[in-house]
Amino acid sequence: MNVEAAVTNVTLFWILTTPHEFAHAWMATRLGDDTPRREGRLTLNPLAHVDWLGTVILPALTSLLGGGFLGWGKPVSTNVGRLRGGLSGLAAVALAGPGSNILLAILLGVLARLAAGPAPALAQYAAHGVFLSLYLALFNLLPIPPLDGSKLLLATRSLFLVRVYQELARFGFVLLIVAMSATDLGLWLSRLSWDGAVLILRVFG
Repeated sequence: MNVEAAVTNVTLFWILTTPHEFAHAWMATRLGDDTPRREGRLTLNPLAHVDWLGTVILPALTSLLGGGFLGWGKPVSTNVGRLRGGLSGLAAVALAGPGSNILLAILLGVLARLAAGPAPALAQYAAHGVFLSLYLALFNLLPIPPLDGSKLLLATRSLFLVRVYQELARFGFVLLIVAMSATDLGLWLSRLSWDGAVLILRVFG
């Protein structure tokens, strides 16, 4: 039971989730769907993107119990019929979120380097943010509904993969809970994120 780690993870996760969801809204708007703007999601206000269960409570519990890390922000609604490119546009909207987290990981790596001397505590916080941002990107790329990666199954326009998506969508949340708690999926994601974080931090010295 590591309370300090839970607080760090939850605050960082909320910080990282906000631009993630904003990126979805921004890309959908760029592709012609004004649904996110009308619903107040085209903003960097953290309160517009928080899901209290997925952004605060569950990440805190999984961090405390050491069962990997599971969480999400408030989903951004999009209308595929309004997106330029249709399902291809949907894929672009889906990838915008994880893409923003990779960019954030790089920016946090720069911050960690700049703060290493004058503010070591901030540098450590930013370095952990590099890891968590990469973890969030990888987690969201899993092809399990409602995660971003599942939208890529639809974008293939393969009848088989569309059916796979429809079947997974029936119990996707339960599948995620089981996968994160009863398998080594969380550990694998952590290792990949750690290796990526080390690489980024080494690049910036």
